[in-house]
Amino acid sequence: QLQASGGGLVQSGGSLRLSCVASGFQDNDYAIVWFRQAPGRYREGVSCISSSGGSTYYIDDVKGRFTISRDNAKNTVHLQMESLKPEDTGVYFCALENMVAGCSINGRIDSWSQGTLVTVSS
Repeated sequence: QLQASGGGLVQSGGSLRLSCVASGFQDNDYAIVWFRQAPGRYREGVSCISSSGGSTYYIDDVKGRFTISRDNAKNTVHLQMESLKPEDTGVYFCALENMVAGCSINGRIDSWSQGTLVTVSS
């Protein structure tokens, strides 16, 4: 299972660090994707990281502001979010993607975390 945490209330321009801890999986041969869902909008993939951590992807909207990383020894993936904007507000989920090499925000998702709420005030 996946456990997401780290959300909260922050002012515009502030920072937050989300964490996603995986448990119960036999190995680390999976990519992790971070999604978000803003009020009244569809869930969208924001960033992903490959099983080794060597490949990452960001949507244009967060490129240069968000950094995804993973520590396979701790079965943890982080999403460091800087220069947050009110439009970054939403519920954030991490998801396990069945992909050994590379990652994609549009791949097959095998497991979801519960959401963690990020609220950015203006």
